[in-house]
Formats: sequence, C-alpha cells, structure tokens
Amino acid sequence: MSAVFPVLALFLAAMLATSAVHKLAQRTRLTQATASLLRLNPVVAMPVTMAAAAIEAAAALALCFPASRTGGALLGALLWALYAMALSAARRRGDAMIDCGCDFGKPRHGIGRFAIGRAGALAAAALALAFSPTIGGGVDIQSILAALAFVALLFAAGEIANLPSTRRSVAR
Repeated sequence: MSAVFPVLALFLAAMLATSAVHKLAQRTRLTQATASLLRLNPVVAMPVTMAAAAIEAAAALALCFPASRTGGALLGALLWALYAMALSAARRRGDAMIDCGCDFGKPRHGIGRFAIGRAGALAAAALALAFSPTIGGGVDIQSILAALAFVALLFAAGEIANLPSTRRSVAR
C-alpha cells in the first residue's frame, strides 16, 4: 500500500502544476472565469487568479518531497475544496453556463457535475494523502509513469464528460 502514496502525490502534484501553468498560459480567459465564478471585478480577479496559480505551484512542489508532502496535500485539498464550492455555488445560482476554466479549451457545456465532482474527488484524494499513516518515500520512474497515466486518464474522462449527449437527436 505504501507504493500508492508516491504515485498519488505525483499525480496530485501534476494536476496542481498543470492548473498553475494553465492559469499563466490563458491568463485573460481564466481571469474572466475567476471573475464570473466568484462574482469579482476583473481588476480584482487577476491577482486572485495569479495568487491561486502561485499557491498551486507551491503545493505541487511541496508534494514532490516526502518532508513537505503533508503540507502540499493539505494546501491542494483546500484549493480543490474551495474550487468545488465555487463551482457548485455558481451552478446553484443559475450561472451554470459560464466558462469555469475547468478545461484547456472553452467547454461546450459550462459547469457540469463532472467538473464539480472532479474537484471534490481531487480534494478527497489530497486529504487521504495528507492523513495517510505513511506518506511514502522517494520517487522512482514507475511512480512517475503511473502518475502521468492517471493524469492522462483524468483528462480523457473530462473530454468524455464534455461529449454531446447521445440521447439527443439532431433530427428531433
């Protein structure tokens, strides 16, 4: 079981690092997404978005080292839990069609249950890592490859979740 924790730590680190890079690469779009999600003025949303990117990067880095892994996992869990709550709140208030910044491309469906569930599941995984009895040791190539495989699977699941429903016919 202890072999799972380094893989989980690297998977979560990769997700956080990807999120941070995404915020930097698509700064304008994700600032608008932050403004829409949190109902902030875009001038205020920019530093909030950049602060989130910095915290994600710090948490990702912390997850890479056993000595700081618990702190990185707790920070990641906090970020993902807050994100899940923001997504859920936006959906409840009727803003479900806004661009949540969840994907690299502009999503076709707005805030779906998958996006909220993904953030919640990542928060839960980070909490599980933070409170695991053994944080795990160093990183080996198998752990890196397994973590990258899980990242690819999560991205693929996101793409599948954004596919148009097969129940709706174009002919109707």
